[in-house]
Amino acid sequence: MSALLDATLGHLRALVAFDTRNPPRAIGTHGIFDYLRAQLPGFDCALTDHGAGAVSLCAVRGTPKLLFNVHLDTVPDSPAWTADPHVLRVTEDRAIGLGACDIKGAAAALLAAAQASHGNAAFLFTTDEEANDARCIAAFLRQAPEYDAVIVAEPTRCEAVLAHRGISSVWMRLKGRAGHASGEQRLTDSAVHQALRWGARALDHADSLAHTRFGGMTGLRFNIGRIEGGIKANVIAPAAELRFGFRPLPSMDVDGLLATFRGFADVGTAQFTETFRGPPLPAGDTAAAEARRLAARDLADELGIPVGDAVDFWTEAALFSAAGCTALVYGPGDIAQAHTADEWVALEQLQRYAETVYGILES
Repeated sequence: MSALLDATLGHLRALVAFDTRNPPRAIGTHGIFDYLRAQLPGFDCALTDHGAGAVSLCAVRGTPKLLFNVHLDTVPDSPAWTADPHVLRVTEDRAIGLGACDIKGAAAALLAAAQASHGNAAFLFTTDEEANDARCIAAFLRQAPEYDAVIVAEPTRCEAVLAHRGISSVWMRLKGRAGHASGEQRLTDSAVHQALRWGARALDHADSLAHTRFGGMTGLRFNIGRIEGGIKANVIAPAAELRFGFRPLPSMDVDGLLATFRGFADVGTAQFTETFRGPPLPAGDTAAAEARRLAARDLADELGIPVGDAVDFWTEAALFSAAGCTALVYGPGDIAQAHTADEWVALEQLQRYAETVYGILES
């Protein structure tokens, strides 16, 4: 085992021991942040509490032009874990613990690389990525930070991801006219009928976009996740609620898609609210998105990071891209192990990531 990997595992053991599950959004400014600051002597550290468990630490040494971003919050553990999720277990080839893959392994490697190097460095640690409420990065970007590029840590098998889908989540409430089902009625008097007709139209529209492409990704990912409403078979449903989401390709017009989906419902009987939106990576119209993708590819080549395929999961790199930054996603681990019981990251991945970061900080 190399000294850099040994140091990374030491930090990972400490980081996993801190309970940063999100929800319940109860993360404070001490605990894990006291540990981080203690491990970063020589860094100027700015700690900010944004409320609701969203805390950020910006740590800077020297005059760096490249920012590393990593989130410290994890999803909740499940009863399927076979051991304490907050106690790191290290086997011959993997490190097992809550957040080890997503993405405390990267945070531990950043600490190890920083302690082993002396060059310029900038780290942004955050705790709200799993909350779908990006307070930390939004606040950071409002300060107009002057970095040439941002590397966001997520499990990408130590490959640079230059493009991924956006995400939009929507809540709809449909209003019907209650009555006895034996009476004369219009089929659309039932809010449940409205929901079903809306769903058929929405699914047909999503299917019509199946051949749209960007960066190796194809089509619109669309899902109706929940429909609730009605009382019983002989009562016309007076109300129904529906939750759906879609994941657009870069260059897709999200506002246009929302308008189309809204138009499939009777505007007189429907409430339509977008509850969360994350832009795709890269952000912008077709020309801007392609220019930003090429800039990120050039950055990966310059840093010696192999370029991987586009991915379907969303990351906060898109927020940096939307703000005009060159951004890519790069971290140890495989997304297949994230959010699972007995979550793990390969030791080989941790070592490779730590060595890459060390080389960047020393250059």
